[in-house]
Amino acid sequence: QVQLVESGGGLVQAGGSLRLSCTVSTISGRPFSNFAMGWFRQAPGKEREFVAAISWNGGKIYYADSVEARFTASRDNAKNTVDLQMNSLRPEDTAVYYCAARFFRDSSLPSEYDYWGQGTQVTVSS
Repeated sequence: QVQLVESGGGLVQAGGSLRLSCTVSTISGRPFSNFAMGWFRQAPGKEREFVAAISWNGGKIYYADSVEARFTASRDNAKNTVDLQMNSLRPEDTAVYYCAARFFRDSSLPSEYDYWGQGTQVTVSS
């Protein structure tokens, strides 16, 4: 069993920044470092979409084209946290943002992640 809790969402003007955090609790006994992590988002009326993925040790990080060069994902395996720094935010970034965990191998596909947080709302005003 893995529990994920996101924080850091809110309302920001276009061009502003927000930092999302996700704290992971591993009840099954598996260490956090066993899990690849992903960030996804879902806007009203749209499907959940990939934002960023980070490998189990943080050595591999990749992003959706729409956020490349604006968003930065990172993880701290000592603190069981993964963060998403979002800069130069745009109105089209408005969505509920989710972190997700997958045992070992990273992926950009939501269907391949086993554990999800409850989501945090990010709203970017124009």
